[in-house]
Amino acid sequence: MFESGQFVADHVDDIDEEQVQPNGVDLTVSAVFEQVTPGRIGQDSKTVGDRRERDPENGVYRLTPGGYVVRYSERITVPADHVGFLYPRSSLLRNSCMLDTAVWDAGYEGRGEGLLEVHHEVELERGARIAQFVLAGADHEATYDGSYQGENVDNQ
Repeated sequence: MFESGQFVADHVDDIDEEQVQPNGVDLTVSAVFEQVTPGRIGQDSKTVGDRRERDPENGVYRLTPGGYVVRYSERITVPADHVGFLYPRSSLLRNSCMLDTAVWDAGYEGRGEGLLEVHHEVELERGARIAQFVLAGADHEATYDGSYQGENVDNQ
């Protein structure tokens, strides 16, 4: 069962009250990146391709169709007995954009990232709410201890 927005808010830092929704917490744009070199996903290892941060004009990213990596401003902590999911806000979808993310495992801490698919030119303001983070109770035997643990905690 999904938790209430207030429960989720207790596990997200750097938010204001208007980000708390009935069933989750809105996450905002901290930075937008373009991947500039190939990555690699092997059977036993992975390499993330190099990225270049986009420069916003007066705080606004003007994005043409393509794929971008978006970093969220908020720091997430997924409780040990939960799993996190991230969904795009409807205003993003209504502007021909999609946000893809993976499962946020129990024990994850950090400022996550997602893949922003832009299908029509769009302007995205830094700090804009683009996603909603939700938590659901989950049974499991361990917590997250992967290479993305603590990602971007020194960045904002």
